[in-house]
Amino acid sequence: MPTFHIWTVGCQMNKSDSERLASGLGQMGLAASDDPGSADVVILNTCVVRQAAEDSATGILGKLKRVKQEHPERVVAVMGCMVGPKHDDLRRRFPHVDVWARPQQFEPILARVGGSIGVDPDGCVGSLVPETPHVSTYVPIIHGCDKFCSFCIIPYRRGREVSRSIQEVVEETTLLAARGVKEVTLLGQNVDSYGHDLDPPCDLADLLYAVQEVEGLERIRFLTSHPSDMSTRIIRAVADLPKVCENINLPFQAGADAVLERMRRGYTHAGYLEKIAQVQDLIPGASLTTDLIVGFAGETEAQFQRSLDMLEEVRFDKVHSAMYSVRPGTIASRRLPDTVSWEDKKRRRRAVEEIQERIQTEINKGLFGAEFEVLVDGHKRGFPTGRTRTDKLVYIEGIQPELGETVRVGITATTPWSLRGKVLQTQVAEVLIR
Repeated sequence: MPTFHIWTVGCQMNKSDSERLASGLGQMGLAASDDPGSADVVILNTCVVRQAAEDSATGILGKLKRVKQEHPERVVAVMGCMVGPKHDDLRRRFPHVDVWARPQQFEPILARVGGSIGVDPDGCVGSLVPETPHVSTYVPIIHGCDKFCSFCIIPYRRGREVSRSIQEVVEETTLLAARGVKEVTLLGQNVDSYGHDLDPPCDLADLLYAVQEVEGLERIRFLTSHPSDMSTRIIRAVADLPKVCENINLPFQAGADAVLERMRRGYTHAGYLEKIAQVQDLIPGASLTTDLIVGFAGETEAQFQRSLDMLEEVRFDKVHSAMYSVRPGTIASRRLPDTVSWEDKKRRRRAVEEIQERIQTEINKGLFGAEFEVLVDGHKRGFPTGRTRTDKLVYIEGIQPELGETVRVGITATTPWSLRGKVLQTQVAEVLIR
């Protein structure tokens, strides 16, 4: 049986794309392999948001050149954000790659693989929804981005925003629920702009109300949001719908208005705080996560301090911080000199991490003794693990609940990054009866 290996790096959208491509390859009769050196088909699903991710991909492509020379019959493919509308330069740099495919373009890879093994994809590949999905999985609902933030390459690689219909998303979610999925995360580079391009137009709230009705589904999440597009109607839908989790990811990226303007983010420091206040007012107890870039072009120490002030004022449950790196092809690469040294960027990121660790320690300590409904979705360090509706990672001691089971857990210990707890006695009795 021919084998395939998919190497994936980057965002949740890439992970979802890899799952769907793997489904198609499986339908063609290929088996997954953990070894890229021996697989008959090797696909790299790439990311170029940060230089390190692109460097990792080019490094692997260099190693695959020797594999291809020794085994010319093997198929090497590259997909994801590394592949733009024009990729002649990539073809010249990596002539051993058989097929290049932009994000969500599975057909070129399936056709090339089919030709190598004598299988017609049109005759055997149906829906790319995974056959054996994880209990918590991703559902892309909108591809591309229209924002054109000055630091971001995504609109140039993934294209403009294109929404899937509500019917298509609901049908896919229904199929996933029938296959054992308990939680879906609706994905988009800018998920809050969902539906504006459909006829008739709709919005994310309309989709949330529709997915809420899927039988067997217990939880709904969504990301990534944009402060300019998260409407009151979307926030109210989160508050009103029982299956939608009280966890909001809202990147602020920088605390100073001057930096936000250079980033072309389209909102101000005060406007962001107003949105946060609205979320907290309409969804009491909601957890908040965010993204932050340190050392953006021209960022002064005083402007960076505004970002630290934002962390102290909002007290996010989680912060994803990144050091700014120039991405060729972006507006910033053409117009904004990268004036902050790498040493200063590292120092600023350490300052963010230190403040955020303290804040998370304080927030999670306040959860000691609390009780949460936890959806068991994994196993780490010898313990079943799951997440609360507010996306807190919980290690479960004692009884071993099954994957996909929702249990009520009492919290017995906390760290800045996770909680530890035991299934409550009433829940234990119910499990033993079953």
